[in-house]
Amino acid sequence: MRIGLGFDAHAFAEGRKLVLGGVEVPHGRGLSGHSDADALVHAIMDAMLGACGERDIGVHFPDSDPAYEGISSLVLLEEVAGIVKEKGYRVVNADCVIIAQEPRLSPYLEGMRDRIAKTIRIESHRVAVKATTTEGMGFTGRGEGIAAMAVVLLETID
Repeated sequence: MRIGLGFDAHAFAEGRKLVLGGVEVPHGRGLSGHSDADALVHAIMDAMLGACGERDIGVHFPDSDPAYEGISSLVLLEEVAGIVKEKGYRVVNADCVIIAQEPRLSPYLEGMRDRIAKTIRIESHRVAVKATTTEGMGFTGRGEGIAAMAVVLLETID
């Protein structure tokens, strides 16, 4: 068994769609980034890569590479799942939290969970996606952006 921890944060940006967990969330602003800036999926990918001893997503999918401009993070997550499998592991479960003062995310959490589980080819009950606020503190509390954390447990493939 191997455990990995991932974290990501992005600032809000005008003129972009807000995508979290592969789900488009209605909001006046999206997140700034080279890809679709899905902070939740980025945190999961880093957790998966860390658990199998790989370097982070910035090494695997650099923002200097135009091939990743605007790409869906779910496409990248699928690639990371392939790396994990090649290293001889499979995902047991993922536990994730999105930190955002706005927008309200509870109506979208099940959809995020289902898309993530489908992408990494595990049952949806093995993925937990939660949301919380920081009660107005810090950059997320001031509505400047969104952060996400994820813990992933891997086991060796028999």
